[in-house]
Formats: sequence, structure tokens, C-alpha cells
Amino acid sequence: MLASLARTEARSPTLRHLFRHQTKTTPLQRLSMANRRNNSSLPAGYVEDKSKGAMLRFQDSLPRLPVPTLEETATRYLKSLKPLLSSAELEASTKAVEEFIAPNGPGRKLQEKLLTRREDPKHKNWLHEWWNDAAYLSYRDPIVPYVSYFYSHRDDRRRRDPATRAAAITTAALEFKKQVDTGSLEPEYMKKLPICMDSYKWMFNASRIPAKPADYPVKFDPAQNKHILVIRKNQFFKVEHEVAGKQLNTSELEQAFRRVYELASTQRSPAIGALTSEHRDVWTDARAVLLSADSTNAKSLEAIESASFVVCLDDAAPVTLEERAHAYWHGDGQNRWFDKPLQFIVNDNGTSGFLGEHSMMDGTPTHRLNDFVNDVIFNNKLDFSDPTVRSSLPEPQAVKFVVTKELQAEIDRAVQDFTAVIGQHELAVQAYQGYGKGLIKKFRCSPDAYVQMIIQLAYHKMYGKNRPTYESAATRRFQQGRTETCRSVSEASVAWCNAVADPAADDKTRIALFRKAIDSHLEYITAASDGKGVDRHLFGLKRLLEPGQSVPALYQDPAYAYSSSWYLSTSQLSSEFFNGYGWSQVIDGGFGIAYMINENSINFNIVSKGLGSNKMSFYLNEAAGEMRDLLLPTLEPPKAKL
Repeated sequence: MLASLARTEARSPTLRHLFRHQTKTTPLQRLSMANRRNNSSLPAGYVEDKSKGAMLRFQDSLPRLPVPTLEETATRYLKSLKPLLSSAELEASTKAVEEFIAPNGPGRKLQEKLLTRREDPKHKNWLHEWWNDAAYLSYRDPIVPYVSYFYSHRDDRRRRDPATRAAAITTAALEFKKQVDTGSLEPEYMKKLPICMDSYKWMFNASRIPAKPADYPVKFDPAQNKHILVIRKNQFFKVEHEVAGKQLNTSELEQAFRRVYELASTQRSPAIGALTSEHRDVWTDARAVLLSADSTNAKSLEAIESASFVVCLDDAAPVTLEERAHAYWHGDGQNRWFDKPLQFIVNDNGTSGFLGEHSMMDGTPTHRLNDFVNDVIFNNKLDFSDPTVRSSLPEPQAVKFVVTKELQAEIDRAVQDFTAVIGQHELAVQAYQGYGKGLIKKFRCSPDAYVQMIIQLAYHKMYGKNRPTYESAATRRFQQGRTETCRSVSEASVAWCNAVADPAADDKTRIALFRKAIDSHLEYITAASDGKGVDRHLFGLKRLLEPGQSVPALYQDPAYAYSSSWYLSTSQLSSEFFNGYGWSQVIDGGFGIAYMINENSINFNIVSKGLGSNKMSFYLNEAAGEMRDLLLPTLEPPKAKL
């Protein structure tokens, strides 16, 4: 399970939808308004500590992640197995679970240990260190395509010039950074409760560092590192974003980007960045080669790792949604530094996107960042028009590496390996325009649960059955909370899919079963968000087994591994400023399906290893249409005007 869970979480950003994106207010304004509404009505236990600043003022009073009872997890776990197993398999699994939770069963002592860990003051979250290690830092496969995730931005028709576009994005991102660094950023809320903001410290001036047996994160002092990293044709440039105590305005940043285009116009440099696309152990060894090649390489490496964020100026011009998805998800594998948590990508035709490294931050913080950046740009909420350019500004500084033959061999291997890995993947985009959350709400459905049923039905159409499905549920209302698994396949969802496929079933029956499937999904994801899912609890209990201790039958049961093998890894993020986002599948026999639910459209990004992503895209379209046709007759006709 550990490997399966790690692969899933590392590749599936936690993107529960926290904001409704309007064009009249920024996310910060909406959060500020929510803050004014919510502070007076927070439940007991939430205390403001204003000495910590606005962003972290509730942090210490957030509840700790709970530990479900063994009985709760056993019941929910077996319920999740029922639609996946034969009666004989379920009987064997039930026996293993009963042995595990019996009064003298192995689960009891493990549960006691876990409860002790939860109450230990040195652990703000019993899961936090374990999960960061197992799901991310110890994960050894290449982080692109398997860990990182991308957002594709809506086009900015006023800024088709790439230097102009890059300057506006950088200005907006620096405004957000200022609020994070000073702690003035408003916290986020979920169901009117403040949620954990701890991971924001890993957003700027940070990097992942390759190491054996596990990587580790580093954070640099923002007061001492006031520069961004710009990459063009594999060449690195250090651009100061504050000079003489004053942040560069948009015109000054645009001048710097234009100068980078000029300086990098002649030829490509050796693709040092490609090393970060390698298997983590290979990159660890290659980093040692890089550092030993010349003493100056260490300083160049620090300039990259300490940068506030990265702006990649690609010599590409993607047009279609699929082309853009490939560009932002992985690009050519060379004009990047994949270990950095924030990389904004601007193409020669002015299109732009974002790539996020996942180890210390889930998708909600970077979603908020990118939403903010686009909101202030599209709605002119910052001053981008100051024409003043100081004559004393330093030139973009080339960050150079000494490349030996041994290091060049490492680069060549990385480029070759990257090409082979990416070549195994198949990506399709289904930009469904038939309807969106506006109509779904009229059907009296949760938009997220509704789209989960679209995905279940599409998979059933393709394979004639349902298989284990993961949806990310946020647990950020707890201290250092990240995610829990929502197991989307239920007895109700399988019964509904079977009824849709059965020509003898009538629509009344199908609708009734559909409603039960929606209710079942909502019950599970609510429990998961409350820290009552099964996957993290079982992971934690297993983690407490002593070396040499016999592994309980529950963990050896084939159903345990199968039920956490995510044939569908899914998650939602929605923004009217994006035209795509996504990541990879998590097992070779499965799909990664990212989706956005906007007012009048639903966007799916489908990735697999040669399973037929285009075919899945077709079935998603067909399923969405059939569900609409099934439910339209349930709408009340509009009342006639008198």
C-alpha cells in the first residue's frame, strides 16, 4: 500500500475547491470579507494570535488531525471493498479485518501507539512527517511527469508579447510574495473555518534537494535573496527583483526580460536543468558530479535554489489545449529546474502557464497564487503602467556552470531518459462545453460529486466495470493537514453504472440510483475531509510495526493492495482564469483525470500510459451528455409570467 499511496499522493495535487472565482473581487478581497464575517462566529477553540500576523493568527488553535477508532475504519474499509470484490474475496477480507481489530488483535496495540503519538506535544500532526517522507521525499521516480502538476492560463490578449506577459506575471507574483513574506496574507477558510497556512512558507525562496535515501527541502532567507531565476534556451539568469530597497516595476522587469531574450539569442547551453528530470537517485549522483566539476558550480547552484521563483521563457508556441498541457506539464525537459516549487512558463506567442513541485505544498496554495496573479492582471488591480525605468539597474546576471565531459554525459543521459519516459504517456483534453456547474446545481447535485459520477460512468463504458478510484480530499482544517483519500467507488455508484448499461432499466430507476450514488460520495468525502478516511489511518498503523514484527493479515490480504491501486486518480480545481490543469496517472494500468468545473463548461485532462486517453475522453463526453439527458426531465418547468 505504501508505494501505491505514495505514487497517488505524489501525483495528485490536493485541489478541493476553496474559492468561487468571480471577476469583481480578488481572492484576497473575498477572503478578507469572509474573515470579517467569520471571526465573530468561530466555534470554541479557535483563538486569534495577532502577534503572528494575519496569515498565521489561527494556526496554533487549529485542531489536531484525529485518529479514527478501529471500529470506524474497519466498517468504512469493508464497505469500500464490497463493490470491488467477489463474495469469497470479501469474506476473506472481513476475516482479516476482524482479526486485526479483535480485543487481542494486532490493531489494538498499534492503535494505542498511534493515539500516544497524536497526543505527543512534539507532533502537531501525527501523520505529517511520515506522509511527507513516504509520499514525496522518499519517492524515487522522476518528479516530472510523476509528481509535479501544471496549470494552463487563459490568454491575455493585451499582452501577446512574451516579455510583456512575463513582466506582468512577475509583478503580480511579487505582490503575492510580499503578503506571504510579511504574514499579511489572509488565511483561507473551509466551511467557514480557518485552515492551515503552514505550507505557504515553502512557496518562495525554496527548493527540493535530491539525496539518498530521501530528498529534503531547503528554505532561504527572503530578505537576503531578492532575485528570480529566468531560464531561456537552457541558460540561467539571475534577475534582481528589488534594487536599492525598491521593487522593480513592470516596465523595469520587462526591460530585464527583453535583455534575457537578447543575451540568450545566439545558442543553447548544455541542458543542466535536464538533470532535475531524472530518477531521484540518479540526480543525487549527478549533483555530486556537478559540484565536483568546478568549485564555482556550488555558487551557481545556490543562485538557482535560493531564487524567489522561476520564470521559464520557452522558445515554443503552443496553440491547442493538448499542446499547452504538454508544454506546462513537462516542456522539453531542459528549460526548467523541476526541483523549484514555482515555475511560471511564458511561450514565444505570449501563452503562459505554471508548473508546481508537490513535495512540501499541495495544490490549493499555488491555485490561490495563480488565481491571484491572473485576477489582478485581467482586472487591472495592480499598477502595470509605470513607464519609469531606472538607469542604475543591474544587468541580468548569467548563472554559469563549468561542464566537464563527465557532467555532459550525465546531461545526455537525462535528456535521453526524459524523452523515453514522456514518450510512454498519452494525454488528451476534453473541453466539454455542453454545460457546467450552473445546470448541475439546478439538478440539485454537488458539482464535484456529479463529475465524479461522470468519470465512473465513462470508465464503466470503457471497461464494463468499476475499479478503485481516488479523489483527493483536503484535511487542511487541521494543523499541518494535507490530504486524505476519498474512495469514490461505492455500492451505490456501481449499481447506478450497471443500471445505465442495462437496456431493461427505466429512467426512474436510474435517477433513484444516481441520487444514492451522489449521497454515498458526499458522505465519504465529508468524512475524509474530517480526518475519518481509511487510507491514512491504516497507513499510520502499519508504520508503527516494529522491525521484525509479523505483518497482520489485513495488510497481506490481496484486497488491501488492490483497493488502493488507483485505476482512476482524480481531483478537482476550478478557475475561470485557467483553461487546463493536470498531472500523470499513478499506476501503469490507470488514468490520471484532472477536472475543472466552471459555470458553463467542464474540462478534463486525461493521462495514461497507452491505455487510450482519447477513447476515455470520448466516453467522458458521452457520459456527460447522457447524464444531462437523464436529469433534464426532472427540472421543474419555468413558471409562466402573468
